[in-house]
Amino acid sequence: MLAEFWMWITDLGNSKMVALVIFFTTFVGIVLYVYSNKARSERLESYRYVPFLDDDEYKPQEVSPKQGEK
Repeated sequence: MLAEFWMWITDLGNSKMVALVIFFTTFVGIVLYVYSNKARSERLESYRYVPFLDDDEYKPQEVSPKQGEK
């Protein structure tokens, strides 16, 4: 049985179909993950203008020193 499956999967026509199914289900899973939660969806949508921001507008927040450091 395992040998038959191995011979079936190594056939180029069959392995392409298996790869298509695997990648398509992965793609659909990622899309569902990203857009299923409304809060996550809104957060990700807010990032769409990041490439258009100028470096001058971006001012990193100052990091407070760790406890015990000066």
